[in-house]
Amino acid sequence: MSVEVVYQWSEDHPGAALRELDDVRILKDVVTTDGDTIAAGTEGTIVAIWRGGEAYEVEFPEPMGALATITADDMVFAGRPVP
Repeated sequence: MSVEVVYQWSEDHPGAALRELDDVRILKDVVTTDGDTIAAGTEGTIVAIWRGGEAYEVEFPEPMGALATITADDMVFAGRPVP
């Protein structure tokens, strides 16, 4: 299964303004599941959507594989993958 197929399948999240694989920029410092702090202004990629868009699981490039759950109010859209 290609990434494009997964992306098209995951687009339908009623109520979610953002979609999986969208790039976002965080507006305040967040703490990852591993306890690392990610600074405000850092960009990451949405990998999961919780409760119709109330919160998002975001993966950051540094440290490698860093994940944080972030509310919709604490981030802004930064881009979408080009098919």
